[in-house]
Amino acid sequence: MKTAIVFGATSGIGRALTEILIQEGYQVAITGRRLEKLEEIKDQYPNQVVIYQNDIQQTEKVADVFGQIVKKFEKIDLVIQSSGVGYINSKLEWEKEHETIKTNVTGVTRLYDLAYNQFRKQEYGHLVGITSIASIRGNRGAPAYFASKAFQKAYLESLFIKTKTIQSNQVWVTDIRPGFVDTAMAIGDGIFWLVPLEKAAQQIFSAIKRKKRVAYISKRWSLIAFVLKILPAWLLKKIL
Repeated sequence: MKTAIVFGATSGIGRALTEILIQEGYQVAITGRRLEKLEEIKDQYPNQVVIYQNDIQQTEKVADVFGQIVKKFEKIDLVIQSSGVGYINSKLEWEKEHETIKTNVTGVTRLYDLAYNQFRKQEYGHLVGITSIASIRGNRGAPAYFASKAFQKAYLESLFIKTKTIQSNQVWVTDIRPGFVDTAMAIGDGIFWLVPLEKAAQQIFSAIKRKKRVAYISKRWSLIAFVLKILPAWLLKKIL
């Protein structure tokens, strides 16, 4: 039976992917801060799910939890990082910026390193990071969130390049870049190209199965990414 770890499995994309993995026959270790949400999933799938309460900001505990899962499963086939926070913070309130950095940069980097080193040791495995279309350019309303996603994008690319040193060629790194998905992170009415959660999760899992290097969710967001990449900063300043 294949094994997977989903960090940030209590809601949204992480939970939806967990359910797909279970349906696909994986044994899944799920983590998150809200123990009651983890227990809900465990109660539904007692034979395929193990739970570990975890706050990704607590980097030492992240390492401890990761080690416990490796000890239990012995080998890990797939790690999905879906934890994240984001705030509209045009006033640059430090508490919100700091919270974003602690989760999306410090905590996520710790997890990426743990996963990569485990896969290097095994000489196989698949790391999947849920970044964002926000990783492409900056934004005046949520600077820390957009910058943190750009960091994740660059870090995942760096790990992908590092896989060249693993002789087996059986370690993969996938960067999933969603647009707006119908989760608690999507705040407001009339959101542009809002993707239903189930559709997003199915497209993400399809990209995982194909071991894609980068996938935009939904696929049409690749058009927005292309435009964002070529826009000069002065024009971006006018329209965003």
